[in-house]
This record gives sequence, C-alpha cells and structure tokens, in this order.
Amino acid sequence: MIAASAPQDMRSDGGGSAHRTVYAYAADPEACVPGNELVAAIEDELRHHARGRQESQESLDDLVADARAWSQAIGDRFRELADRAVEDGDRAILQRGIALGCAPLSVASGAWLQWLSSPGNADDPVALKILSLYAADVGVGHSGASRGDAYLELLRRLRVSDNATPMARLTRDHRIAEVSFRLPGLLLLMSRRPEDFRAQILGADFCLRSVGLLPPLTAVRRAMPKAVDWVAIDPAAGREVDVPVSAQRCRDAIDDLLAKDGPDAAAAVRTGFCWALSLLRSWADALHRDVQASLEPGHAMAELMRHRAREGSVYHHHYELEGRSLAAWLNDCRTDPAPLLDVLARSRLVKPGNSQASSLVRGLISERGPMFRVFSPEDLTTIRRWIDSLAAPGPAGQMQPVAGAAISDDNGGDDNGGADDGSARVARALRAGPPSGGRAPADVREAYHLLMNRTDTPALRAWCHDYITSWLARCRYGMAAGTGPLPTGWTAEGLRPWLQAQHDLHGAEFEHTAEEPLPSREAVIDDTLQTAPLTLIDGSWLQGFTDYELASSDIGHPLFETYWDELGNGEPKLNHPLIYRQVLAEMGIELPPTASVEFSQRPEIRDRSFELPVYWLAVGRFPRTFLPEILGLNLAMELSGVGGTYRRARIALKTYGFNTRFVDIHNTIDNVATGHSAWAADAVDTFLTALPDSPGPTGRAEAWNRVRAGYRSLNPPSGLGARMAARRTELVNRWRS
Repeated sequence: MIAASAPQDMRSDGGGSAHRTVYAYAADPEACVPGNELVAAIEDELRHHARGRQESQESLDDLVADARAWSQAIGDRFRELADRAVEDGDRAILQRGIALGCAPLSVASGAWLQWLSSPGNADDPVALKILSLYAADVGVGHSGASRGDAYLELLRRLRVSDNATPMARLTRDHRIAEVSFRLPGLLLLMSRRPEDFRAQILGADFCLRSVGLLPPLTAVRRAMPKAVDWVAIDPAAGREVDVPVSAQRCRDAIDDLLAKDGPDAAAAVRTGFCWALSLLRSWADALHRDVQASLEPGHAMAELMRHRAREGSVYHHHYELEGRSLAAWLNDCRTDPAPLLDVLARSRLVKPGNSQASSLVRGLISERGPMFRVFSPEDLTTIRRWIDSLAAPGPAGQMQPVAGAAISDDNGGDDNGGADDGSARVARALRAGPPSGGRAPADVREAYHLLMNRTDTPALRAWCHDYITSWLARCRYGMAAGTGPLPTGWTAEGLRPWLQAQHDLHGAEFEHTAEEPLPSREAVIDDTLQTAPLTLIDGSWLQGFTDYELASSDIGHPLFETYWDELGNGEPKLNHPLIYRQVLAEMGIELPPTASVEFSQRPEIRDRSFELPVYWLAVGRFPRTFLPEILGLNLAMELSGVGGTYRRARIALKTYGFNTRFVDIHNTIDNVATGHSAWAADAVDTFLTALPDSPGPTGRAEAWNRVRAGYRSLNPPSGLGARMAARRTELVNRWRS
C-alpha cells in the first residue's frame, strides 16, 4: 500500500491564493489530481454558479444566444473605455492591462481538452471529434502554433510577456488579478480528471467558443488589427480551410455525446456552459473596474507601492516622513497604500505636477541615486504619471484621492464568496491529497485495464514508476558494450544519416529472407491476436504529449502529430485501432472493448502479451520524467517495421486472404524521409542539440545513453543478466517505498 499524501507542490501554498494555486498545479503535465473530496468540491462549484440557469431549463441554443449577446455588450463597454484613453500612455496602460487580465485564459486556450482522448477511448467517434478540435487549437504539425502561442505574441508586442512561459509562471505576475485565474485554473484541473468531467468540460469549452474572442480583447484588436494573428486567438474561429469553425465543431461533438450518453450528459454540458458564463461575467466586470482604475495615476501608484512595500519595509528605518520611519509607512502600505501616498505627496521628495523636478525621480531613483534600478522602467512611468497628476488643486497640495479598489484585493469576482468560496474548497481538497493511496495493480492484466484511463491514484502512479524503472534496468544491461543499432555517441550531424542506413539494412534483410517460408495461417492469426493488446493502444507511449504546452513545443509537436496520426487524424476510417479490429474480424476474432475488464482477462491472450503494452501505457504518463527514454522508444517503434517487417507481414496477410491495409498504412506514414520515423529522429536531434556537451546527468552524453536505453526498451534483452538487473531495481524500489 502506498501512503496517501498531498501533491508535492501543494503541501504549502507559500502564501499564494486559491485560484493561482490551482492554476499553477494543474498546468503540470504530470500532475496527479486526486478524486473523492476534490471531485465533490469541483461539482459543488459548478452547480453553485449554474444553479439558476439550470432550473430555468433553457435550451443550449438559448444559452448560446445569451452568451453572444453578453459578449457584444461587455465588448462595447471595453471599447467605450478605450475611447476615453486619449493619451498614448493611457492607451498603452489600457491595452497592457486588458492583455494581462486575459492572459491566464488565453495562453491556455483549448488546453482543457488535452486529456479527453485516452488509450481506452482511442477508437471512440466522440473522442476523435474532440481530438480533432484540440489538434486545431494546438496547431498540429507545427511548433509554436497553438492559440496560446498566438496570444504570447500579443503579450510580447505589448512587452508584458515576462512571466508568460511556461504558463504556470503567470501566477507569479502581480499585475494579473486573482480573479483571472479562477475559470482557467478550474478548467485545467478538471482536464486532469477527464473521466469525471468530460461533459462539463465540453459545455464550458462550447461557452468560450460561443463567446468568441474574449470581449475585453476587442478593444485591443481594434487598436492593433494587424499586430498578431487574431483568428488564432479567437477560440470560435476555424484555423483550417474547408473545415467548420471551431464553435460548430465543438457543438457537433456535443451533439454526438448527447446522442450516445443521453440526458445526464445533456445536464452536465449545460452545467459546464452556465458555470463558465457565470465566471466570465464576474471576471469581465472585475477586469473592467481594474482597467478603468488603472487609468487613474493614483490607483496605479497605490498598486505599485502595495506590491513593493514588503521588500521596501526591510530598509529605510532611518529615513523619516512626518515623524515616522519610511519603513513603518511601507509596512502599513501592504494593506492600505493611501496614507503613504498622501505623505509622499506632501514631502520634499515630490513637486506636485512636475516629476522632472522631483527629487524622488531626479535623485533617489536616478542612475546616480541610492535606489537606482530598484524600479523597472514601467514602474518609473507609473511614478512619473502620479507625480504629474498631483497638479490638480487640493488642500495643502495633497494628492488626488486614489480611485477605485485594487482588483487583486477582491474576492475573485464572486459576490457570494471570499476566502471560503468554492474555489478555496477546491484548493484545500487538492492540497490535502487523496484520503488513501489506493491499491496497486495485482498483475499486468489489471494494470492494463487501469491504465486505459488518464486518472491516477498514488498507488497506481508509484506502481507505474517502478514498472518503468525495472523495465529500463533490463534495457541498460550490457549497453555499455555498444550493443544495439544506435551508435554509442551522438554527433552534430544528427540521426538522419543513421536512419537512412537502417532503412537500407531493413530492405536488404527483407530481400535476403524473401525466399524463406511464410508462417502458417494459424501462426499469423495467433500473432495478430497476441499483438492486439499492443496495437489497439497504438501511440499510447506518446499520450503525455497531448499536453497543451508539450503538443506545440519544438520537441513535442512531432510527437503529438504522430499520436494524432495513429488515431486517424480524427477520422474513424483512418483510425489504427479500428483498422486493426477489422483485420481481427476477418480472422474470426471478436474482442470486447479495449478498456473493458473482459478484454484484459481474455484467456486466449497470453500474460506476456500485456507486458510491453503496460510499459507503453506507464511511460506515456511521464512525458517529462522519462523524456529521453520516450524519444528513444518512439524512434525504435516508428522505424521497426519500415522497409522490411511490414512488407513481409503484408505478404503473409495477402497470402491468406486478409486485408493488408494496417501494414500498408504504417509502411507509408512511418517512412524515413517525411514520415514518423523521420520525425522521431528529428525530435531526438532537437532534444540533444539544446543540451550542453558536458559530463553529468544534465549533459548530452548521459541524455544520449537514456535515449539508447529507450530505444532498446521496445525489445529489451531477456537473458539472465538482464533479468537480474531488473530484479535488483525492483528490490530497490520496494525498499524505497
């Protein structure tokens, strides 16, 4: 039994807040999100915000019309606000404030769909439609082409992208209000429990696509119409020629889901839609208040002082303002900045209406002053604007009142909550972890069944990690002697020349064995059956690369595209598991659904036939931890049949009258010039090129050895020495647990 514990990153919130905490944790592609209390807390949160709309029994079309009407109305408010920003400086403040406020949702646009496909539903038409929608969101086939990447370009153009990558870093940007993390944080968290929240996620996604471009951004788009790819940023818009717009594709997937799962799914979709729209409304209202207030110099200065007060209060104990140390003023400023701004405005440091003549600017924070570089250029602009704004009349030269409350001090836009609202309960449940670790699989058959879904328990996760490390220990046995087809060292010319040489070798081996007798018909059928647990989860070693940021990364985008191809690019007629089932049917073999207990317990499938599939399923859950090994495994898998094995299998299938489409399609899409094996080699090269050529675990040589072990893991050595190496690793793992 594995002891249950809170997620490692959640045992202390480090002073953070509920919405930021959830967002940052859920952005991790290896996040282990518990069930039970957490699922109940999320369900309560959804119902709380959707309750009124659910009771009205409005149709989905009515909800869409309402969302679009709201989008237009709130967009008008933001555009009217932009019209009042006549100065260049004010326009820049407004655009940056809006862009940052929209960032947590927009840099993750579509990310909540990332785990809705799994090995257990890889041949399900609804899952394939959702995967097609998601593939468009991430810009499948291209690096840096996701909707989130397009939004990053907007942040860069506005020079506010400092904390935007990876997206979890956004939670550290104090310029972004707490409320901005609420909706995307919960959506990302729900995405890690897809079996519990598939319908609700689709409902929320449909709401966002019905709204279209986030209404505040319409003001920025009007000011910068050609600065970025606004079509990519707009989640409703299509990104492909002759394909329905994304909002319609989402609706189509929902319609198919409802036809399959009935009224319960319909209610869950409506709940997700209503919840998302409710949070969008409160978020947009809060952002409007915040942006409006930011145009007031006093508000911006108050926010700056409040955010910098903690560090500043450590110093300045000997500098006094009106009988108190500046350190004391700063300490009070952490909760109420107005008194400090009043006393600063009356001090000799400031000349109201003339920042250039003020010693605060001219002396203290100038390049020769004692506070040089304490403030960023953006901060200095805020200070100057505030001083210049003090020219307005006031008693004894007192500064103008600070307009508006800081949005980041509010309750997250929830009129019914605060520190104890539904999101806080979700964060507490996540931080507490599962009530128990669960039970580890009894054997590989049970593991195969449990790993059909994406969700984890601590026990299952630990079991997977141990299984992987034991498997890889076998693979590393004897590797130092230079055994295996991969060279002992990687060179800057990359793997393409080696790949071509291997392809030539496969072709020569095929020609050499062309006259050998074929296996019997019975042997071909048995081999096809024993390979079913493996082939029906084709691509599962890459399932971790459906994660949003990995799917569009330099290394990950060819891996996601490979996974996308294995599942038929969303088309059932091209789906590899479905094609394989057709071959099985021709052989008179009808197997139950791959995700069913019955499949994993099928007596005619031998135990050994589940061992490699379980390794694929397990390692695919750790796309960061075992990245080098996955890259090596992927290269081995995609190259394994090209030029030789697939051709020989085709002859055998054709000889006995079976369809050859499965091997035909693999021999073409896995080709070494433009196919999966070429992409696999390029992914390895991209990974290694970025590493230092130095010794140690972070160096290129060690990473290459891990790639080599991953390559061998497709067909690890099985001799006594290899088995003993695996056994030693198992004992070490058992001792550590």
